[in-house]
Amino acid sequence: MNPFSKKEIIALLLILTAVTLIFSGWRNYRLYNPSAILSDIPIEIYLHDRIGLEQLADKMDSLGVNVDSEELKWAGRVLGWRNFRTGLYVVDGSHSYEAFLSNMARGIQNPASVTVLSGSDPDRVALQLGNQLKAEPEEFRKLFTDSSDISQEFNLTGEELFSRMLPNTYQIYWTSSPENAVRRIYNEFNRMIVDRYGDGIERTGYTLNEIITLASIVEMEAKVADEKPRIAGLYLNRLNRNMLLQADPTVIYALGERRRLLFEDYRVDHPYNTYIHAGIPPGPITNPDAASIRAVINPEDHDYLFMVASPDGSHRFSRTFEEHRQASAEWRRWIQEQYRLRDERERLESQNRD
Repeated sequence: MNPFSKKEIIALLLILTAVTLIFSGWRNYRLYNPSAILSDIPIEIYLHDRIGLEQLADKMDSLGVNVDSEELKWAGRVLGWRNFRTGLYVVDGSHSYEAFLSNMARGIQNPASVTVLSGSDPDRVALQLGNQLKAEPEEFRKLFTDSSDISQEFNLTGEELFSRMLPNTYQIYWTSSPENAVRRIYNEFNRMIVDRYGDGIERTGYTLNEIITLASIVEMEAKVADEKPRIAGLYLNRLNRNMLLQADPTVIYALGERRRLLFEDYRVDHPYNTYIHAGIPPGPITNPDAASIRAVINPEDHDYLFMVASPDGSHRFSRTFEEHRQASAEWRRWIQEQYRLRDERERLESQNRD
């Protein structure tokens, strides 16, 4: 005879069902708990190669992610996510095992914040991009040459392509190819400058390349951002009067080194030396930011033709050469006084050491 009555069997089945449901519910809760992986601050996880569960758990632990490593490995095995793709993944706030591990297993990355700085040269921009993305700097440097596929695709010289690396912070996938990263920045230049200021560019009477070249000089000359439209207006005034631009940054570019200029430097025979060659230089001397480009498109309307640096980094602007000569003399006297104070300070320090 059956040792259990019908009621006892039903009760046992109910108990087993309840236990199964509780176990399943607890299991699912652990797998889909939205707070299984936590971080109060964004933590970036860079996977340079495909890795497994054990390596991932160790890496997350070393980065300070708040997660139970053993439970993480259990969740990965249960969910079937055991291998994870190259990329950048950010732990920011709370995540469930299922959501986070599935993204990493399928390579659904977080974009990296990639910053391009103004006042750079091709080597420095390539280094900036290479340091912030997975590709090597040299891979980016090769793109800023006339023979690169992307330069030819856009019908630009390598120098012109570089000048369109608009300073800004971009969201770009860390594993993006150098070509796609540069294309992303170039497209942003077109959106922010060409599309937005197309009519203004046409009204200037200058080509886009000429505007960028002038803007690159403004970029290197202006230490105070508010002065950019005034400096642009000054250079345009000189061009309109068939005067030499006489822009110090172009001489520095011709010399190939940033330093205080000497009298003989202004005589260097180089196509970019605007003290001896008239008009706009053959190309840009750096990658100007949007404010410098806007300054050339919409310059300040004034009669200034000369400027000289001031101690605070700004400029004194003059309408006549006589005004400029006086301002320059005052600037030289200030410089000489700084040298005198420096020499006096060094002399006193030497005496104290003795």
